[in-house]
Parts: sequence; C-alpha cells; structure tokens
Amino acid sequence: MNWIKKTLRFGEKIKRIIRKRASKEEIANSDWTSCCKGPILKKDLEENLWVCPSCNKHHRISPRQRFDIVFGKNNYEILKTPIPQDDPLNWSDAKPYKDRLKIARKKTGMDCGMMVVNAYLKNIKITAIASDFDFVGGSIGAAEGEAFLYGIQQAIENKQPFIIFTSGGGMRMMESLISLSQMTRTTLAINELKKNNLPYIVCLTDPTAGGITASYAMLGDIHLAEPGALIAFAGARVIQGTVREELPEGFQKSEYVEKTGFVDLIVERKDLNEKISTLLSILLKQNSTINSNIDETSEDSRAIAKTAS
Repeated sequence: MNWIKKTLRFGEKIKRIIRKRASKEEIANSDWTSCCKGPILKKDLEENLWVCPSCNKHHRISPRQRFDIVFGKNNYEILKTPIPQDDPLNWSDAKPYKDRLKIARKKTGMDCGMMVVNAYLKNIKITAIASDFDFVGGSIGAAEGEAFLYGIQQAIENKQPFIIFTSGGGMRMMESLISLSQMTRTTLAINELKKNNLPYIVCLTDPTAGGITASYAMLGDIHLAEPGALIAFAGARVIQGTVREELPEGFQKSEYVEKTGFVDLIVERKDLNEKISTLLSILLKQNSTINSNIDETSEDSRAIAKTAS
C-alpha cells in the first residue's frame, strides 16, 4: 500500500471517530433518550422519576437527582469533602488520568465521584452518600475513599444513621494499590459506625460491581436494591467461562440476588423515601408497635425488611 492510500485510510478513520463522538454529544444534549419502545422525552422520563412507564426500567441518575427524589428538591445539605492529590501515580493510557478527571468534573459538576449530604427523613437526621456513574464509571479512588470516610465521621460525630446509594464498576485502576486500599479503609470505617450502634443501610443501584460489591456495598445492616439493578463482582462471561456452565436467567440482576440472600428487599424508586424512613424508625426503636413484633420473632435484617414492607 503506497503512502497516498495510507493517508486516505487514516483520514477516513479520523472522520469515523469524529462522527461517533458528535453522535454521542448530540444524544446527550438532545431532549430525547431511548428505552424499550424507542425514543422517549427526557422530560416525561424525569416526571416519572427517571423510570420507564412501559417496562419499569430504572434509568441511571446523578446523586443530585437521587437526593431530590428521596429527600425532596434541594432539601439537603451538600458537604465539602477532602480532595487528595490528583493522579498520584502520573498514570497515562489512551489519555492522561488528569485529563479524564477534568472531563468527569466538567460533565458532572462534582469534585469526585461521591456526593455526601446531611438530610432529614421524617424528622430523622441522616448522613447519605450517592455515587455518580458518569464520573469515571463510578469507580473508587483516593478522593472517593476520603468522601466515604468523611461521611462516616459526620454520622458518628452527630450520632446519625448512614445511608449509601451504590453505583460503579469497582476500584479505579489508574490509582492502583491506592485505589484497592479504599476497600480496607471503607470496611474499617463501617466497623467504627457499627461500634457506635448507628444503622448502616445500603441501597444497591445499577450497576454495582467489582471492588464496590466486595467491600462497603455488602456490609449493610439492611440491603435494599432497585428493580433490575446489576449487582456483581466479576462479569457474567468471566464466571461462565470459569464454571463452564450456563448461568441462570437474570443472573446478577437484583431480583436474582434477592433470591440468593444478598439483598433483603427490592424497592421501587418512588417508594425509597417511605421504606427507608420506616426501616430507620424500626432500627432506632422509634416505632413501638413494629418494634415489639420484631422482638417477638427475629432481629435479623430480612425479618426487619419484610416487616417494613
């Protein structure tokens, strides 16, 4: 192949990349998105709490959108969390890690992938965290670890329950062992929370995977999950290739994970406020009628969750 043909081929490749990027930007900036029956107005989806009215798919949402739904529009205090040094390992692959962080911050309006807030649920003051999948896939680095620990510290100092809405693909490999160490740090922080007899409720949203599942996402007193959420450690194809067997239908979806005992209750997005506040009233012994019923039967999380439902 002579240099003219090579140049023309290279030019066509650049055009394809530009068209692909432009298409993604157009979709992101348009008034429409897609679901089971094709295009749907984002406005209509938002009015239904970003849940498809036809197939009940719970679309991914940002922390602000989630807090608006659970606590009420802007009815919460966003806490400023510590931000460690960016790119401690000077990582670079297809693009420098620092550039990825700049893009993520511009896209989400957040300094890191976790947002920490103080809020009220029916007169119960709580500390809550939600992850943003649009921030480098919701992965966990040093900044996210610091945000988690800051949230736990707030909960302990103010004697408040702690709630987390999980989302993300796991640990952020651009930070290598610094990222992996967050699994240990968050686990130790949760142990401190439990030593202080403060409730820790986990709400698993789509997707929750990798090191997130292997650490703080599976250490709650109660585990809730949104319908159809992917909850996994390794990918389904990796598992199937390892065990060399066909996997059950719906494997790693929240409904299947509930059947296998890792999730206590599947909760629709519209019901999260009511369910979480009821669970907290039980765990904090603020509802004497329900609490006496629990005492007569069992104290385990599944019994509490079923009573609340």
